[in-house]
Amino acid sequence: MLNIPTRANALLLLISITFAPLAHGFLRPAPVPEAAPDARGLPADEKGGPHIAHGENDSYDRRNPDFTTLQQADDALTGLPLDQNGKVDWARALRDGAISPRETLRGDDTYLPLDLDIIMRNTKAMPFVRFPHKTHTEWLSCSNCHPAIFAQKAGTAKIRMEDIFRGEFCGRCHDRVAFITHRACFRCHSVPQPNGIQIP
Repeated sequence: MLNIPTRANALLLLISITFAPLAHGFLRPAPVPEAAPDARGLPADEKGGPHIAHGENDSYDRRNPDFTTLQQADDALTGLPLDQNGKVDWARALRDGAISPRETLRGDDTYLPLDLDIIMRNTKAMPFVRFPHKTHTEWLSCSNCHPAIFAQKAGTAKIRMEDIFRGEFCGRCHDRVAFITHRACFRCHSVPQPNGIQIP
């Protein structure tokens, strides 16, 4: 017979597995209405600043005359390994040699990835989060995240899943380019904690 804390943890796990896919229903971005393009190829309602939000491509300046020369995503991503959600598994693509990004703009070969795992323990009953710096620094420099997104001091960021789902902290990349968090909880929550929810 399961003791009370173990039964409660099992119930929490069951609830999180059942309802995590439904989180997408109320945490996804609002759809962008389609409008007829004007003479420059811009939708009629997109007259704003230099970076115009439009679907998933929210960092492109569609007024730039070179916008149409960008490689299309379907062409660029063909043949790359996919994760369980059908999105590109960038870490596997790097490990398998399908991509070989430069660590620095100048190609400086003195750059080395940081092999340091950070364990985040403020996860309530969920397994602790392991943040693997090496996976991220094999292709990103420290300045991609520090200090703008995360201060370089342990315990200073109060990270909540709600914030990640809204595009803050880890959500700057995850749920956009990197894997979808609310469908892959245990890719981050990967360190069992005593009397906590067990990893499936």
